Amino acid sequence: MKAIRISEYGDANVLQLQDIPKPTPAADEVLVSLKAAGLNFIDIYLRRGDYRSPNSLPFTPGREGAGVVEAIGENVKEVSVGDRVAYTGGMGSYAEYAIVKAAQLIPLPNDISFEQGAAFPLQGMTAHYLLHEFYQIKKGDYVLVHAAAGGMGLLLVQWIKHLGGIVIGTVSTKEKADIARKAGADHIILYTNEDFVAETHKITKNVGADYIIDGVGKTTFTKNLDAARKRGSICIYGSASGPADPIAPNGLQMKSLKIWGGSLFNYMDTREEILMRANAVLKGIKEGWLNLREEHVFPLEKAADAQRLLEGRQSMGKVILKIG
Repeated sequence: MKAIRISEYGDANVLQLQDIPKPTPAADEVLVSLKAAGLNFIDIYLRRGDYRSPNSLPFTPGREGAGVVEAIGENVKEVSVGDRVAYTGGMGSYAEYAIVKAAQLIPLPNDISFEQGAAFPLQGMTAHYLLHEFYQIKKGDYVLVHAAAGGMGLLLVQWIKHLGGIVIGTVSTKEKADIARKAGADHIILYTNEDFVAETHKITKNVGADYIIDGVGKTTFTKNLDAARKRGSICIYGSASGPADPIAPNGLQMKSLKIWGGSLFNYMDTREEILMRANAVLKGIKEGWLNLREEHVFPLEKAADAQRLLEGRQSMGKVILKIG
């Protein structure tokens, strides 16, 4: 089978298309014939060596995919051969086939395409825990979303609006501003030209944001403390601009701030939890208030170009690899 392999850490040039043996599922595992894979910033962190890979070099990247069950190992009861499925969690979705633990698989409805199936699990379930585990959004709450026009940001914007919140979105270009507005953002801050702290206080009549959701990291995080209201809440779940600078814990006392660090993989401990979050996302898609934007679709052999687009923060919506 064909797969993208990483034999050394580095820039996108280390992503190489190779022929490797087709794997066989062990007990509790499933072989999925992949039709699409979703790209996420964690793929870039792993490629660069910023995060420790669960697999030793060489390895196949990708933690999100959709396809058809081709074979099952012993004890598998969750799915059958021929089932359409999606997943996030296991490594290896930049390939024609992947081994996935059966408990991680999400049944994919017939009216959801494989590209959609590769677009929603990681970002959709991340949006779910960010909006349900740390801060319960009330009607009229001001929620600041950084990188509001990215795949993750657009899902957050729509979901916050569905919950009754007022969205303040930061973006880097006027084109991205238009996309975030169309998704429902109430206020847009072009952070390349404007100070997001000053603009947030202007929008909230000098109160500050109730909740700040930050997947950017280094260029935004410390300023979040100034943009948040007294007794406000901040969650950092990513570091697209690099790891955030450290802060002094006592600095949180001035406004009695609450800060969380989030990772989806701590919020999908059981199959029941995975399906609860996934079904909430699929329900939003079915009801029409949650729309996926798969604007950038690349063939498998162009995985390096796809990662360069994502890493350069030039993408709007989800970046997808189409396989087969």
